[in-house]
Amino acid sequence: MLMDRYESLFFNANFKEAASDAGWVAYRGELVLKEGEVADAHGRRKPPQEVMKQAILLTAGDELKLLSGSLDELQYFPALLDKYGADIKPGTSVVLYTVNIDNPFVSMVNGAPVIFIPMVQGMVWNELCDIVALDKGDFKGMSAADKVLTLYKALKDNKFKYPEVAIAEALTKTNANKRENHGAI
Repeated sequence: MLMDRYESLFFNANFKEAASDAGWVAYRGELVLKEGEVADAHGRRKPPQEVMKQAILLTAGDELKLLSGSLDELQYFPALLDKYGADIKPGTSVVLYTVNIDNPFVSMVNGAPVIFIPMVQGMVWNELCDIVALDKGDFKGMSAADKVLTLYKALKDNKFKYPEVAIAEALTKTNANKRENHGAI
């Protein structure tokens, strides 16, 4: 199964579990985009150099159905493609909230639209639910994996009306925004 192949790239995992529909598996946590250096003779690694935060993955057997999360920089996208790009195919929903872009856009990757939306603060899960008008009541009594599957079913038919921009062009138009974190003082 595809999710099992990705398991070595999970970081700060919240959960990985099967949905009630046979063959569907969901993951939430962080995804490694660029591993840390080998730290010792036993092959243990330092923390990753680049991660996709608040990642949401959904697979059905060997098919990647949903890939979403937050990138601190659009420049991390080529590393994401190196790790996960071969599994992005027509029918895969990819929505990436990106800190250092000014405007939302769409790029085609392997026949699938990849949606980039600017976000310097906020939660990927909440933003995705807002896009497809789901609220807490829509998830009542569901397992964590079934919640991700419900979100995917609502998201897959959503038509994003953003301009199409090639990644190479978008990489020349990034800004200096940094992620804003708020918490207890």
